[in-house]
Amino acid sequence: MRATHLTAPLVAASLLGACASLPSLPGFGGGPAPSVAPDYSPIAGEMAPPQARLYADCISQASGNRAYQRAQDEDSTLLLFTCTGAAARAFYEGLEARSATIGSEFVSEGRTVRSTEVVQRNLFGVDYCSTDGRGDYACVITLNTGGFIRD
Repeated sequence: MRATHLTAPLVAASLLGACASLPSLPGFGGGPAPSVAPDYSPIAGEMAPPQARLYADCISQASGNRAYQRAQDEDSTLLLFTCTGAAARAFYEGLEARSATIGSEFVSEGRTVRSTEVVQRNLFGVDYCSTDGRGDYACVITLNTGGFIRD
């Protein structure tokens, strides 16, 4: 009985070793997954909600003033559109209810900031607006552009 008791762990170890030495199966942790042809169909859109106008107005003003920059990290390349004045104030005020609901209003460097999403690590990729409380408003809207702007 003692020999059988010792044999079971040896058999299990042998089986595990044999499984580990088998070639990997595609889609199961080794080798490429089965190839699927990309779908080139245009993306179907729907009527944008009213707050989309805040984005459009801000990007339009920033584009007209050539107030955009590139930012990148290891994975993403963004265009940062910065609007000011009336377009930024409207966006800032439009964020009031959402920022209160999700807890995305904070003070930084003497400015009250409202972001469209809760900031996880930093403002990279987050749209936000700010004010100094004395009438100076600014918003930064990010557009993920990919490699075309990186190259």
